[in-house]
Amino acid sequence: MPEYSITIKDHYFEPARLEIPAGKKIRLLVKNLDNSVEEFESFELKREKIVPAGGQIKVIIGPLQPGKYKFFGEFHEATAQGIIEVK
Repeated sequence: MPEYSITIKDHYFEPARLEIPAGKKIRLLVKNLDNSVEEFESFELKREKIVPAGGQIKVIIGPLQPGKYKFFGEFHEATAQGIIEVK
């Protein structure tokens, strides 16, 4: 299963835009470098997981149809925003 990584730093997701292949299941690693808890949440992906301060989570996504799927950090929603683009 292909693996992709996103980092949370200073209440931002890096990268804020992630491209993944359509029709394939992937593993997404979300690592939180901040000293505060954050949440990886997406209504479109139907995912909601707490990412502890200094911790890491794994999220299985897909297979997905082509399109753009928004995600955000609920605790710092003004800055923690991102998009997974499926092609």
